[in-house]
This record gives sequence, C-alpha cells and structure tokens, in this order.
Amino acid sequence: MLVFRQLFDPQSSTYTYLLGDRPSGQAVLIDPVFEQVRRDGALVGELGLTLVATLETHVHADHVTGAWLLKQRTGSRILLAKASGAAGADRYLSQDDVVAFGGRRLMVRPTPGHTNGCLTYVLDDRSMAFTGDCLMIRGAGRTDFQGGDAAAMYRSIHEQIFTLPDDCLLYPSHDYRGLTVTSVGEERRFNPRIGGEIGVGDFTGYMKNLGLAHPKLMDVAVPANLRCGQPQLDEAAEGGLSADPAGPEQSWAPLRYSFAGVWEIDPHGLEEHTAAVQILDVREPEEFTGPLGHIKDAILIPLGELAKRAAELSHDRPIVAVCRAGGRSAQATNILQQAGFKNVANLTGGMLRWRAEGHPVEGGSA
Repeated sequence: MLVFRQLFDPQSSTYTYLLGDRPSGQAVLIDPVFEQVRRDGALVGELGLTLVATLETHVHADHVTGAWLLKQRTGSRILLAKASGAAGADRYLSQDDVVAFGGRRLMVRPTPGHTNGCLTYVLDDRSMAFTGDCLMIRGAGRTDFQGGDAAAMYRSIHEQIFTLPDDCLLYPSHDYRGLTVTSVGEERRFNPRIGGEIGVGDFTGYMKNLGLAHPKLMDVAVPANLRCGQPQLDEAAEGGLSADPAGPEQSWAPLRYSFAGVWEIDPHGLEEHTAAVQILDVREPEEFTGPLGHIKDAILIPLGELAKRAAELSHDRPIVAVCRAGGRSAQATNILQQAGFKNVANLTGGMLRWRAEGHPVEGGSA
C-alpha cells in the first residue's frame, strides 16, 4: 500500500509530497520547506513511517529546502540532481537512477529548462509523477534566470513527461491558484503554453515575454539551497535562516508536536511534572465536579471564558490544558498562545485517558 500526502506551504505556494511504503514503513519527502520541517516530521511520526530520504526537484529560488534540517532530526539522506551544482547532498541523481523506499521505487528523469538541474520523479507503476517547476498545471516554470532555457524545457516536457501514459497524474511543486493535480493527457491537450500543436518557436517566444519579477527570497534561497538548506551563522545573525524555523522547542516536559500544530503531553508526563505546571481545566463547572472528577489543583476556566480570563494565569510557569477528551483543550492552547503564553501543552486524551490509565483525581465517581 502506498501512503501519499500532498502538503502545502502558503508563504511560497510550495507543495511538498510524502510518499511511504506501508509494509516497510519507509518514506520519502519531495521538496520539503524549511519552515515546515516540524509539521512534516510530526506527520511522518503520526503515520508510523521512517523518513529515509528527501528529494529535490531542483534548486529553488522562492523558499529554502528543509532537507538539511530533516537530516539533522531524522537521519534522512539528501538526494538531488548531479547537475544542480549543490554541495552537501548524500546522493546525486542522473538519468534513469532509481530511488527506493521499501518496496516502492521512483524513477529519475532529468527535465532541464527551468534550471539545468531539474528532475521529474516517476512512480514505479507510472501512475503519478512529480514535475517540480518544469510542467505545471496549465503552465510551465519560468526560464529567465538560474540558467533557464525555454527550448530545453520544451524538449524536457515532450520527451520526458508527455511520453508517460495519459492517465499518469502530475504533481507540480507550485500552484498559485489552489489547483492540486493534473494529468499527462490534460496537459498535452489543454496546456496553453505547450499543449496541442504549439511548436518550440511559439513556446520560446511566449516564455521570453513573461515579464515576471524575480522571487522575493531569491537572494537568500538560492545560496542556501546550494548548501541543501544548511544555515550559516551570519544568516542567523542578520535575521535570515534560523536553526529552528518553526519557533523554539518546548523542553520543560516530554512533549510531542502533532501534525495539527499542537504541543501535547501524555498523562504520565503530566503526573511527573504536576508540581512545576499550571493545570488549566477548560470544561464546564458541572463537568469539573462531575463523574470524571478533576486533577488536583487544577484551575477551572471554561473554554468560552478563557480569552477574557487568560490574565488569571501566570506567564512564569508552563500551562497544561485539560478537558474531557482533548478537543477543547487543544483549542485552549491556541487561545493561550495568541494571548502571549509560550510554554503551553494539551493533555492528550483528556480526563478520559487520565482516569483510564489510573492517575489520581479529586471528586468523581468510582
């Protein structure tokens, strides 16, 4: 069984793709984004997968890759084109190379044109391909910088992508209109830049007259991506790449960051740290004194009142939010973070799990 997820970075309109082989648990990420490393790592963990490699379709100009940071956190290998000119990769890819993850394979097809080091990855059964910025949904990547070549892109698309089956699904690395997927047959027929009977002369003429501004992050992204996303000390000092783009880790207890974007603590971890934290119960009063009972010294502030009463809590001690099953308390952590509280976590499973695992309560029924 193939595990497949399409992830999106709203700042750069970049798609990141997770592909996993369920029997082996091995997975790869295509085009990870530096600022989304914590999100992507959480998803890999929640799906029970092991990240074995990150793959780049090309050296990006509009965002910094998360490849280096993911390697530091997971041990994943960095793979990209031999023609990219990038340093620091674990493997450099060329025509017909194969990338394995468990029992599945991605076949490597060079598709230069947007940059000289662009690659398209084709799944072993040719049911899907990942085209980077070469062929996009009803469009094609620009060719006016980073060694771009419109004629080369025309050949890449016709020889490497349009030769795939018509029903092969195509996934680009960007879309700016919210579109998510297309197919070889669709693009061959309907793509206004390169589909139908459009010849190489028409295509190159069109591409030379796009008149687009350069990406805003180009001066930061390209040098960083030529290092596979590794930050430099001078960049951090100047407010560029940080060692942890998603914000600081919370180290006051054994916490887990979820794909939903919430820091979580399990009941055992909370019981070990009850003396050092504020336990915030966001249930209604009748629940607080009801059959499930409550945790000793818990502060009762119902969720609907929390935004107005957040000042009753201290910024000097971490806060663990608690409710019946973990849903309302997850929302409470968002409210608290918006109110300026930095060390906040949600009790996974709420009072139901707390009691089921035999942790002490006050009140409640036997």
